[in-house]
Amino acid sequence: MDRHHPVTHRAFIAFGSNVGDRIDMIEAACRELERASIRVKRTSSLFETAPMYVLDQDPFINGVCEVETSLSPIDLLDTLQAIEIGLGRKKLIDKGPRSIDLDILLYDDQIFSHDRLSIPHQLMLERDFVLRPLCQLIPHERPPFPNHTATYLSHLKSLPPPSPTPLPTTPISAHFPSLHSTDPNRRTHIMAILNLTPDSFSDGGAHSPTDLVTLTTTVEKMISSGATIIDIGGESTRPGSTPVSEAEELSRVIPAIRHIRTKIPSASNIAISIDTYRARVAEEACAAGADIINDVSAGLLDPEMLSTMARTGKSVILMHMRGAPSTMTKLTEYPNGIIPDVGSELLARVAAAEAAGVKRWRIILDPGLGFAKNEPHDLAILKDLPRFRTDIEGLEYFPWLMGPSRKRFVGRLTGVQKASERTWGTAATVTASVAGGADIVRVHDVKEMWQVTRVADAIYRDVT
Repeated sequence: MDRHHPVTHRAFIAFGSNVGDRIDMIEAACRELERASIRVKRTSSLFETAPMYVLDQDPFINGVCEVETSLSPIDLLDTLQAIEIGLGRKKLIDKGPRSIDLDILLYDDQIFSHDRLSIPHQLMLERDFVLRPLCQLIPHERPPFPNHTATYLSHLKSLPPPSPTPLPTTPISAHFPSLHSTDPNRRTHIMAILNLTPDSFSDGGAHSPTDLVTLTTTVEKMISSGATIIDIGGESTRPGSTPVSEAEELSRVIPAIRHIRTKIPSASNIAISIDTYRARVAEEACAAGADIINDVSAGLLDPEMLSTMARTGKSVILMHMRGAPSTMTKLTEYPNGIIPDVGSELLARVAAAEAAGVKRWRIILDPGLGFAKNEPHDLAILKDLPRFRTDIEGLEYFPWLMGPSRKRFVGRLTGVQKASERTWGTAATVTASVAGGADIVRVHDVKEMWQVTRVADAIYRDVT
């Protein structure tokens, strides 16, 4: 073997935690894997699952990652157990509570038997909490047993439905609740738009980045009106907009983020999102206190963005767009239909983000209403939003953000030319978004749309 180019192996590792900050522990384990030269290539979503065997314990967070390693199976096992111990795992009861659990499921296509380790994992085909995340990564592969023809997905479908159903879990920050994108009783989050720009299509010039007194009043009003996320932008991405310099964007957003995070007590449990396609702006915004990176280009406009997202460890919103704001209106051909084509293009952006090191459980998707889309496309997305989860393999468990607020198609349908007066039309699109399964709606009219989502949640999600 060439010591400079050791042979690498593909392995799949299951992880779980039900003690303390479960997500933080799993992410710490992933970092320790990387430090041990075990490259985490892809991750599943995280699922909150009920305990098995020992039922008197808290729910688990479970998932699976695909790794690349030069270690042998036993050396890999030793490393995983050392990571568990290093992160404070203490085994008090067999199959009982544990801060971190790391199990080797698969190692290449090998069948491996040792008194300490069996590969494939002996019980993996019986466990929904293992097969469900594994099937996000290799649904159509087969266990490496002789003459075995059933895929992992077939095995998952043959299991009795678990009760309660595992909930995909998307963490935002330590001070903000995780999103559970398939929970039928979840409440829709309101993302308030705070554009610190002179030229945004609807509210350009309404919010000054230098008037911190007025900024405080604006943010406090958004929060008291029902906003749970504030999306801060320093550059307009309306169709045909002219880019500003990186320095100008930074000068607009960083002082505002720092002020909101440190000087407005009512914002302590509010998530801050930075609306930017620039990697440096995203990184400095996160350092200033932002919790989410919201990139309209899903990493296409700055080659450093996806790696920056991974490095910050923040949750990210990947929006579908083609070209740039100046060119996107000419890129509206969807030969296979708007849902299949947007879905496949978003899948490609998810894959690119994962390849850069972004964890799947940190990703939120946005179909990009009005971006490289015309009115029939926007209406079709609003009508058929559930199809992204049901028809596009690989998109089943992601949370979705919808941004229909005051959009051009609303103005065309209603005849309302002034964007700030499109509240009633926007209300219909927000209701449709909730009915279609959106987890977050991005809006200008916070008080009004909070009322809309409260009623829509009561109708479509039995949340009152």
